[in-house]
Order: sequence, then structure tokens, then C-alpha cells
Amino acid sequence: MKQKITIIGAGAVGAATAFALLTRGEASEIVLIDINTDKALGEALDIKQATPFLENCDIYAGSYADATNSDMVIITSGVGRKPGQSRLELVQINVGIVKSIAEQIVRYAPNALYVMVTNPVDIMTYAFLKYTGLPKNQVFGTGTLLDTVRLRTRLSEIYHVNKQQVHAHVLGEHGDSSFVAWSSATIAGIPIADYCQSVAVHRMPIAYQREDIEAYVHRSGGKIIARKGSTVYGVATSCTHIAKMTAGNAETAMTVSSLHEGEYGINGVCLSSLSLVDSKGVRSILTQKLSEDELRKMHESAAALQAVIRGVEF
Repeated sequence: MKQKITIIGAGAVGAATAFALLTRGEASEIVLIDINTDKALGEALDIKQATPFLENCDIYAGSYADATNSDMVIITSGVGRKPGQSRLELVQINVGIVKSIAEQIVRYAPNALYVMVTNPVDIMTYAFLKYTGLPKNQVFGTGTLLDTVRLRTRLSEIYHVNKQQVHAHVLGEHGDSSFVAWSSATIAGIPIADYCQSVAVHRMPIAYQREDIEAYVHRSGGKIIARKGSTVYGVATSCTHIAKMTAGNAETAMTVSSLHEGEYGINGVCLSSLSLVDSKGVRSILTQKLSEDELRKMHESAAALQAVIRGVEF
């Protein structure tokens, strides 16, 4: 089922997301909304002129009223992270932006799924829920989905296997306190610690330490920002993947940021756990079995985000 999708924010990420949705054929209608109306108009026209070679889709710049009957609203508006700046330093400015969006968009699209991209995404997801009062299943952030994609990319390089055969997840905050759930990581269904001894003849993996992999995941965004100013394609395709998985009723497990109310003993904070997502949003948070160390890291991540929340003026 193709969807009507509204994207708030026509910057690099918003425009790339619109184009990714178009190329994957996930939307029949895309509305671009931005405070800079000329930018939104320009991006919509540029993308629209690619449609003869791609999927049929009506894409245009619009106002909040044009979001009426949207199936999904993707929010990318906000101040971007500068080189050397942590995501959490963006909090207060972007909370104000999210508040202004929340006050306007929900009146026109009360039944849409809301996907938060604006960083720091866990705090912004929490803020949007707080400002709108929407059911928690309707509002979730891209969370560590991008981190998980980065993890799978690196592990596939190390083990010389197809990325789709790598099943490993990054949990917690989309930021410095995130961690890899190594205890459940598999390649082709085989625990990653057992993979090499399970294969009779194969290319030996590149030597690595798990700490190096986590450092790769944590630092990738900063390295990209330092070189080109922003990260775009990974998050754009993450949004497109979410749109594809929510187009039907089959539940898909993915690491999105959603409100925890008792899961893992965590309350009142949005962060990423493996969650079942479908056309109704986040159906359920999967409380997969974590090692003692991973559970400790999950609580540390939640505590770090809760400390930020206590310091924010909502």
C-alpha cells in the first residue's frame, strides 16, 4: 500500500528522504513543508522532474493544512550538529522547534504515524509525545536504526558476508551511550562468536576487538559531518525502510526509539529497544534477553537521557 507522507524540513535529510521514498516507490503523495518556502518549492520541483523515470508520485511543497490525511509524518526540522558538537548540545534549541511543529501539525494529521529524525532524536521523540499527547504507539524516532545499519555494514566487511545475513543491533540512546547487543548478534542465524568455527572453508575475518566496532558506530556520524557537513543517505534510507515496513500489517522488528514504561525496568524516557512495528506504529517493545553487562548499559543509557530531560525547559 502506497502512502501519503508529509516531510517537515526540506533540508538535506528531508530532501534525500523524499527522493529515497520516490525511488523505492513507497509513497503515492509526498508533501514537503519548510519554513523556507522557496527551499521546499525548489526541492519539490527538482524531485518531481525525476518522476518520469521513476515511480508515479505526486510531490509538492505545501503548508501544514496540506498534511491532512497523511499516513506518516517524518520530522527532520532542526539545527544540524556542527563538527565536534554532541547531539545532546542541540537539545534546547531543537525542543523549541519541535514544540512549534507539534502545535500545528497534529490538528491536520491526528491519525498519522510520526517518525522523529531531528537530533537528539530520543529527546525530540519524548518532547513531541509530551507536546501532542498522542498515543505512544503513534510516535517514535529513528533511534539506533541508523547505528544498527552502520554496525551491520562493518560486520559484513569484517566477515566477508552479505549484509542481509548479519543480524546485530545497537540499543539505547542514539548517541555516545549506545551499545551493541553482542549476546544476540548472529550471522546467518549462527551466534557471531561461533561463526568462524562453524564454516569449513571461508575467508578469515579481519581481526578486530568489539570495542573497535562500537567506536566505529559511535564515530561514523561525526566523521561524515566533519568531511561533508551532514549525514544524509543512511538516515534517509532508514526512514524509507520504516515507511515500507509500516505500509502493511505484518510486524517488523527494528530498533526505533519509543517511550518505555516498565520495559527493562525503565520508565519515562524514549530510547531504542528492538520493537515490533507495523501500520499502527510501535506494537510492542521486545524485551529480548540481555546479558548483565548489556542490561547495565541499557540502564546507563536511560539514566543519561533522563538527566538531560530534567535539564530541559519543556
